[in-house]
Amino acid sequence: MGALSETWFADGYIDFELKKYTLLAYLQDINHYFTQSKLYPQLSDIIFHYNNLVAFRDNKQFLQQQFPKRLTAVNLQKLELLYEQLIADDELMEELETIIQYSLPQLNSRIKEGAEIYDYVAENLSIFPVGLIPLETAEGYLLLCDGRGSQTLVYAYRLTIFERHDEKFRGIHTQYVQTYRKDFVHTIGHIKTMLIRERNDLPNPAVYCAETPLVVPVNETLLPVAKRSLVKYIAEQAA
Repeated sequence: MGALSETWFADGYIDFELKKYTLLAYLQDINHYFTQSKLYPQLSDIIFHYNNLVAFRDNKQFLQQQFPKRLTAVNLQKLELLYEQLIADDELMEELETIIQYSLPQLNSRIKEGAEIYDYVAENLSIFPVGLIPLETAEGYLLLCDGRGSQTLVYAYRLTIFERHDEKFRGIHTQYVQTYRKDFVHTIGHIKTMLIRERNDLPNPAVYCAETPLVVPVNETLLPVAKRSLVKYIAEQAA
């Protein structure tokens, strides 16, 4: 993917036509992935750039709070220096405002396209428990089955809770375990039994199955959507 730098709009010569070309080339590349129903990491990348532009436009101090993991100290310093330039250069400020005003709707349009793909996959995804679910659901297995109906992908999952801006967020980490051929022997119930028998690290795991009639890229779309849907499902069941 032809990625944008975190500070692409402020890098080098600040010229509307130049930045417009840079953005449109990036969005054309994004569209190439979306037409193949490949959402990640493209969708999260566009959202980052959209939020970054909004944060820069509204309040430079917000940048450090919002994106501590992605914006480096060098990039933050670059943005702070740019603000100092803007105060002293009305023409530069006007050019940058033009870039931002043009870019935000363009990015938002692609975000909506990606969100439509995401929602469509999520709406056609069913999650249900396999057998009895233990009281502790922070760790377990996710079985993933798509419309090809030929295999069941198994992932170990672990839920995490982290705090940011006085809010708690649930996250999920997955690790690929194994793929089973879908047949009369390898039912999801039998797969659960084999996982318990063969893997000692989780003697009484929570096991969930995510099924869809759709055939979409697994790593770029189906797995990310299933992970978020599983977090939501577990949270709703615990409420």
